[in-house]
Amino acid sequence: MTSTDVSTAAEDSGPGGYAAARLSLLQQEARPGPSRRKALSALTDDWLNGLFTAAAGGLRGVALVAVGGYGRGELSPRSDLDLLLLHDGSAPAADIARLADRIWYPVWDLGLDLDHSVRTLGEARRTAADDLKAQLGLLDARHLAGDLGTTAALRTTVLADWRNQAPKRLPHLRELCEERAERAGELQYLLEPDLKEARGGLRDATALRAVAASWLADAPREGLDDARRRLLDVRDALHLTTGRSTDRLALQEQDQVAAALGLLDADTLLRQVYESARTLSYAADVTWREVGRVLRSRSVRPRLRAMLPGKPPVDRSPLAEGVVEQDGEVGLARAARPERDPVLPLRAAAAAAQAGLPLSLHTVRRLAATTRPLPTPWPAEARDQLVTLLGAGRSTVPVWEALEAEGLITRLLPDWERVRCRPQRNAVHTWTVDRHLVETAVRAASLTRRVSRPDLLLVAALLHDIGKGWPGDHSVAGEIITRDVAGRLGFDRHDTAVLATLVRHHLLLVETATRRDLDDPATVRSVADAVGSQTTLELLHALTEADALATGPAAWSAWRDSLVTDLVGRVGAVLAGEEPEEPALPAPTAEQERLAVEAYRTRGPVLALHARAETLNRDGAEDAADGADTGQEPLGVELVLALPARPAQGARESYAMGVLPAVAGVLALHRLTVRTAELSGVSLPRGLDGAPRSAPAAAADDPAGVLLLNWRVAAEYGSLPQAARLRADLVRALDGSLDIRARLAERDAAYPRRRGITAPPPRVRVAPAASHHATVIEVRAQDAPGLLHRIGQALEGDGLRVRSAHVSTLGANAVDAFYVTDAGGRPLGEEEAARVAKGVEEALRG
Repeated sequence: MTSTDVSTAAEDSGPGGYAAARLSLLQQEARPGPSRRKALSALTDDWLNGLFTAAAGGLRGVALVAVGGYGRGELSPRSDLDLLLLHDGSAPAADIARLADRIWYPVWDLGLDLDHSVRTLGEARRTAADDLKAQLGLLDARHLAGDLGTTAALRTTVLADWRNQAPKRLPHLRELCEERAERAGELQYLLEPDLKEARGGLRDATALRAVAASWLADAPREGLDDARRRLLDVRDALHLTTGRSTDRLALQEQDQVAAALGLLDADTLLRQVYESARTLSYAADVTWREVGRVLRSRSVRPRLRAMLPGKPPVDRSPLAEGVVEQDGEVGLARAARPERDPVLPLRAAAAAAQAGLPLSLHTVRRLAATTRPLPTPWPAEARDQLVTLLGAGRSTVPVWEALEAEGLITRLLPDWERVRCRPQRNAVHTWTVDRHLVETAVRAASLTRRVSRPDLLLVAALLHDIGKGWPGDHSVAGEIITRDVAGRLGFDRHDTAVLATLVRHHLLLVETATRRDLDDPATVRSVADAVGSQTTLELLHALTEADALATGPAAWSAWRDSLVTDLVGRVGAVLAGEEPEEPALPAPTAEQERLAVEAYRTRGPVLALHARAETLNRDGAEDAADGADTGQEPLGVELVLALPARPAQGARESYAMGVLPAVAGVLALHRLTVRTAELSGVSLPRGLDGAPRSAPAAAADDPAGVLLLNWRVAAEYGSLPQAARLRADLVRALDGSLDIRARLAERDAAYPRRRGITAPPPRVRVAPAASHHATVIEVRAQDAPGLLHRIGQALEGDGLRVRSAHVSTLGANAVDAFYVTDAGGRPLGEEEAARVAKGVEEALRG
């Protein structure tokens, strides 16, 4: 059925015919796009025209007007109908009300959303003067039925008012856009974006149309219409897929929407959405900057004309060779010849970033249109200008975005195309891959004073995730790409090797520090072998911090910082020629000894809590401070627990087994998450006299021995539990009178989780060659209350002893490593270790 046939059916059949014709149109196989929106608008126009004509009778000076999105002819399947019944005031009010009812009610009867109003021309003008959103809707007014002259008068008057009031109203419109962006976020980075409200969405496209209608400024036109069309196409498919009037592209609907649009997968869909949003965001930045320039110019020129005869002078300040500042933007000098100077784009960008100024739109476009490609390898000046650009810090971002908007970045770095606008489906990540790389360089710029080669740090920051555009391990792919890019940039062999090492091992320090036993010489030696030199270690340390800070709040903390710093110190000592010492059970501190004596005497658990607060410093990292000194709510807590190897008569035979699941379960019940867990023991001499000397215990089954647990925990929310309550529940858990699993199940039942995405299944593996003294079982799973309790039960159910646990939580993902031995304290055999890993995985899946 053609659009003409559909329209005829609607006219012939009344509201029922319109509903059938509308359904037929929406079910056609043609892809959602401008033609469908145009056909749906035309179909609706004909139907509403018929309703108006049948109800208006002999009324004169009355018109039915479409406004907003419907006025633009952009009806999506579930869009509202924005209608204005406009009249000149000559008809009786009762007749106008009767006409309105005979139009509105059929619309409501079909279940369509309707935004309606009835006004005279004067009332419409007053409403627009008081309500900026209403005025924006009237700018797109379109005649549907009735007196065409009345609609024409409205359009003429509203446009004239808008242009007259633009100097006062545009700043208000800009504020509304900024408030909306703050509330809805940036469309180009959101995993579940709002296609309309987020920055770079359809609301911003409407705002740009309003600015253009003011005649004060205009948006960059190239690509703008295509970007807007793609977002409308996605919204059409979203409406058809969900059957709802929604603008939020939820995760669970992205695959279906992608299929409806004929796209490969949800990532391809998101990438198209991000590209469109980026085009709109950049156009908005340029447009609002131009609006500000015009308004400033209007306020200054009258005073200049009063003081100076003729045309006011143009102030142009040199910034670099061929680069000047003019009117708050960076442009090219009159003598600049970009067609003869291939380094000029980087020189202009570096000068703009260093000055904290934007590149003018005209300049970027001229550079993109006329500059010749750089030779391979790059000249030293080009490489230096790139490093200068990356080292400018926060002002690098808008300059980089300007270059990218005109395609200059992919011409300079062709491998950038694979990561451009690439989504990261991980809640830990704040940015797309390309923006994360730029953000890492921004963070690294503040760390350049810590390293001897800041140029290598900044370039490594820009390239460290470049392999995410390729299949397989992105670190491995990134190393290969980095060698090629570094050679093209003109780095020598040695520097190229260092950059490749940094990219290949950019996750090494944080993963090792948070998931491995740093007291094990094998751990430190493996990192030293991978890094190779003190200079590379220094660079890798700074890159690790910059990468984590650029990832998001969950990726870096004072705890992670301290662990990485500790590891770097140990690796540095090995690289300096020192041999890592064999691990030995540490001598207990005075407090641990006191707790051990008390536990031995009372034959029960004794614990101590030491709270510490973590506060954000200016760079976004966390500083650790004593909670008593800062007065802040403690976020990090050290829990020291002492248990006798032989409890009081009548309890279970030994505390050695079952400690990890019992303690982890109690902590979960009290809403405490575990960061690290260390288990050791001390042996107390017989015949204690009240102040005994203690020595490290070789085995926990020593009758005079005491188990020591030193754990780092954090409160999920709220205040910390009282130590007495923790101890009471620990006693019950250890003697078997507290059913932890049942308590956790009761809590989960009382607070059911909302439906969300399906988490991937847990994965458990044996880490090869991770330790000479224990077997390392690595668990990756969805974080949940009681997870560590379940893992501990599975491990100790196989008769294993957990020497230490290293717990890392990134967003919703837990990555935990457990150093385990058999009952005799020996590492497990290969087959036994594989069996244990499989058993833990099955226990977590069950």
